[in-house]
Amino acid sequence: MPKYKLVCFDVDGTLIDNVTSSWQVFHDYFQTDKHRREDAKNKFFNGQISYKQWAEHDINLWKEKNAKKEDFFKAIRSLKLMNGAMETLRKLKQSGFKLAIISGSLNVVLEKFIPDYEGFFDDIFLSRIHFDENGNISKVEATEFDMDSKALALKKIAEREKISLKECVFIGDYLNDMKIIKEAGLGIAFNCNYQELKKIADVVVDKKDLREILKHIL
Repeated sequence: MPKYKLVCFDVDGTLIDNVTSSWQVFHDYFQTDKHRREDAKNKFFNGQISYKQWAEHDINLWKEKNAKKEDFFKAIRSLKLMNGAMETLRKLKQSGFKLAIISGSLNVVLEKFIPDYEGFFDDIFLSRIHFDENGNISKVEATEFDMDSKALALKKIAEREKISLKECVFIGDYLNDMKIIKEAGLGIAFNCNYQELKKIADVVVDKKDLREILKHIL
């Protein structure tokens, strides 16, 4: 019997290379108002607004700049798929694992680098921007499951699939992954620059190649 049944991935810095935060990449590209961004961020961290409200606020800043779908793709031209990402996903899928995305990233990032991502993952928790036929932002669905709430997404999937948290794996790289890495049966700090996260992870993978995680899961 395999020890694990569910493997969950973060996106920025984990499935996608050359990026810490895709939100920051888009803000830089669209040159949004730094003061308004900081204000919303502070309100979130002070408990005045929810994560969802913070995310919606920031997406509205892009909307004000008339950001089109093609602009989002242009903004992330310098990013790339992490080495070994597709091979790793295929191998896990073939081995019968359930796969999930639990990330604060955005659907446009995955659409560019893994166009058929919805076919790979059984569960996808991330923020989504919808576009109309002219490429304008038509609708926004911001995730509630970022920061500490990533762990809630993991629990939701585990409960539904009737598996224990011990049978779950999470791979991430950033401080907002700390709580979920503690909750998962196997927490992997991958391509991580934060000692706090490395310290609590079960496994640390410094080599920028996702295939390195397979020996710890299979």
